Amino acid sequence: MKIDINITQLLGEKADFYLNHVCEKITKDELQTPSSTSLDKAFTQSNRNPQVLRSLSQLYNHGNLGGTGYLSILPVDQGIEHSAAFSFYKNPDYFDPENIIKLAIEAGCNGVASTFGALGLNARKYAHKIPFIVKINHNELLTFPNKYNQTLFGKVKAAWDMGAVAVGATIYFGSEESNRQLKEIAEAFEEAHNLGMATILWCYTRNEAFKTGKEDYHAAADVTGQANHIGVTIQADIIKQKLPTNNFGFKEIGFGKYDDEMYETLTTEHPIDLCRLQVANCFMGKIGLINSGGGSKGKSDLVEAITTAVINKRAGGSGLIMGRKAFQKPFGEGVEVLQSVQKVYLDTKISIA
Repeated sequence: MKIDINITQLLGEKADFYLNHVCEKITKDELQTPSSTSLDKAFTQSNRNPQVLRSLSQLYNHGNLGGTGYLSILPVDQGIEHSAAFSFYKNPDYFDPENIIKLAIEAGCNGVASTFGALGLNARKYAHKIPFIVKINHNELLTFPNKYNQTLFGKVKAAWDMGAVAVGATIYFGSEESNRQLKEIAEAFEEAHNLGMATILWCYTRNEAFKTGKEDYHAAADVTGQANHIGVTIQADIIKQKLPTNNFGFKEIGFGKYDDEMYETLTTEHPIDLCRLQVANCFMGKIGLINSGGGSKGKSDLVEAITTAVINKRAGGSGLIMGRKAFQKPFGEGVEVLQSVQKVYLDTKISIA
C-alpha cells in the first residue's frame, strides 16, 4: 500500500472529538474487540461447522487487512437496487462486472460482494483470487410504485457452486414484507452454514412511519441496534448496518419497547457511543459489525469515509463495506479511497474508545 494520508489532518477541527473520545456507558472492556484471534474467540465453541470457520478465515485473512480482525469489503449490487444506469453513469466501465472484481483486488479488499450474475460470469477466473460474497436477494426497482420488498434472486447452492465463501442478504426491518424476508433469510442462512459458507446480513430499516415531521429515524441507534440484534439471532456471522445518525427512534416514533433510563444507561449523543450501541447489539462485538460507506457526494467522499471508519473502529466495529464512494470514481481514485479507509484500521494509534 502506497497511500499516504494524515488522518488527523483530514478530520480537521473534529479530530479531537473523534480520536480522543472515551466511551463511558458501555466500556471497551465489556466488548470482544477485533483482533487476529477474533474468529477463535467467537466461533470455535459455536455450532458453526469447520467449513464455515474456514470460509470466515478466508474472508478475514485476505487482502491488506488480512489477519487484523477487520474487514474492507467492496459491495456492488446497486445495478439492481438503484438501477444500473443511475449507478454506473459516472463510470460506465462498471457495467462490465469484471471491473468490479478488479477494483476489489487492486484495492486489497478482503472480499467482493455482488449479484449472482456479476460474480457467476467471472467465477472461474476470480473465485480463487478473492473471496466472493453472493448477494442472494434484492429490492428491484421496476415495480411501480416501488416497494420495500427484498426478493430472492437465486439459490444458496448456486452461490456455493461458483466458489463463494459467503452469502449476503438484506432484510428490511419494519416493512410490510419483513416477516416473510426474515423467514426466507433465516432458512437461507441455515442452508449456507450447512454448505460451509459464512453469512452477512444487511440489517436495514424501511417504514414511512420511521420518518416523522421532526426527524428521520431510519438510522436511529436504538432502532438499528434492534435490527442488528434480530440479525445475529438468525445467525448472521457479520452484520452490515448504516452508521447511526441519531437516537430515540422508539420513543419519538412511539412504538416498540423503550424506557428513558434505557437511553441514559446505554449511550450518549456522541457518534461513537451511538455506534457502540450497535456493536453491543451484535452480542457485545462477538459478531462483527461493518458499517456502510454511504452514497458518493464527490469531493467530500474521502473525509466522510475516513470519519465513518474512525467511528466504526473506535466503537468496536469490524470494518467498512463501501461501494459507491469507490466505484463511482475513476479506477485509481476508487483504489485510493478504499486503501485510505484500510489505513484507519491498520493505524495502531487509533484505538477502541
